[in-house]
Amino acid sequence: MSIQQKLWGGRFEEATDAFVEAFTASVDFDKRLASHDIRGSIAHATMLERLGLLTREELQAIVSGLEAIGAEIEAGQFPWEVSLEDVHMNIEARLTQRIGEAGKKLHTGRSRNDQVATDVRLYLRTEIDRICGMILRLQTALVDLAEREAATIMPGFTHLQVAQPVTFGHHMMAWYEMLSRDYDRLRDCRKRVNVMPLGAAALAGSSFPLDRDYTAALLDFSGPAANSLDAVSDRDFAIEFAACASLVLMHLSRFSEELILWTSAQFGFIDLPDAFCTGSSIMPQKKNPDVPELIRGKSARVFGHLFALLTLMKSQPLAYNKDNQEDKEPLFDTVDTLSGCLRAFADMMPHVRPNRSAMYASARKGYATATDLADYLVRRGTPFRDAHEIVGKAVRLGMESSRDLADIPLEELRSLSSVIGPDVYQVLTLEGSVAARSHPGGTAPDCVKRAVAEARVRLAALQGS
Repeated sequence: MSIQQKLWGGRFEEATDAFVEAFTASVDFDKRLASHDIRGSIAHATMLERLGLLTREELQAIVSGLEAIGAEIEAGQFPWEVSLEDVHMNIEARLTQRIGEAGKKLHTGRSRNDQVATDVRLYLRTEIDRICGMILRLQTALVDLAEREAATIMPGFTHLQVAQPVTFGHHMMAWYEMLSRDYDRLRDCRKRVNVMPLGAAALAGSSFPLDRDYTAALLDFSGPAANSLDAVSDRDFAIEFAACASLVLMHLSRFSEELILWTSAQFGFIDLPDAFCTGSSIMPQKKNPDVPELIRGKSARVFGHLFALLTLMKSQPLAYNKDNQEDKEPLFDTVDTLSGCLRAFADMMPHVRPNRSAMYASARKGYATATDLADYLVRRGTPFRDAHEIVGKAVRLGMESSRDLADIPLEELRSLSSVIGPDVYQVLTLEGSVAARSHPGGTAPDCVKRAVAEARVRLAALQGS
């Protein structure tokens, strides 16, 4: 493209170097913003007509032209040109080609600086809404699983060592709670995304009497940005989203690690559906949990994007700098990666099948009711530190004879403490242990069912909002 054909070429005498033209272009990736760019342009044009800066006929031509361009893009028939640099210039050039002089008036009172900042915010706002919906879908799957398995006993771990018995339903509700915080963080992030840069122009605002509140209302923004320099130059809203996404992926990575462990022969706690696993090219017996493994790995990708965005912004002076062209690829990939991981989890979890007998047997192996025995002794007047020592001796006795605490005869237990009576076996069973923890937030089956009921009320409210 000759310099005369560039939309900004008036000041230049020489054509852009071919390599530089390709190197500085962003259209290959920012064309994802096209529908948002068109929406923003229609709102801007509508405001210009309201101010008398466009005639009614010019506005109608611009709107119909932009809608036709949107249809071209949707149909895959739009002639994207690298020489036009980005999504904004491609659409504007095509508009002028279609409708003539009216297309050249669209950029009145606007710069690519505030235009791109608006497009990215419109895009990210839409994606946050979609991602939040996917979180709710995953939470619903977890709540359904928790309700089915409210009384299923499994070992709870600390340091990956058997600690105390819990219910599988309670364990699933722990992940539900983490995702609830992730959802809330994203909704809060959306508030700061939902601010309109249009009207900031290049950096100082516009000499035209733009009605920014009107444009913001047309685009469903909460309001216009308060400072023109800040509006075009900062990408902290994208960084905040990447931070929220990193936390979601951190939780999904932890969850994936548990699923991977639980499917192994050493645990055998669950079975993943075949559709979410793969085999080995050499070992025919293998069923590999590839989907959780890949999600565990993809967390690193999103963490990297967060640090890339932070590093991108850290040394930029006010106001806009070309550096900010580099915000889109990490942002877009963060959206895509998070969306894919959430979809995989939400599709997979309804088909997870717990191996109840394996989990129960594992809970019996690690002296998981030791704390219950200590609590029993304390309730009978034994100081806790003394009770701790007594139970430690009981565990050693069991280990020496390969018996669980519930299998040690009463006379042997009484040899360690005279306050132990026949009722001790009620607390030494796994069922008794989990049933005893019936306070709010506890692992008892009735607590899990209450937590599930509360979760369903919350999910229904959020899905209906």
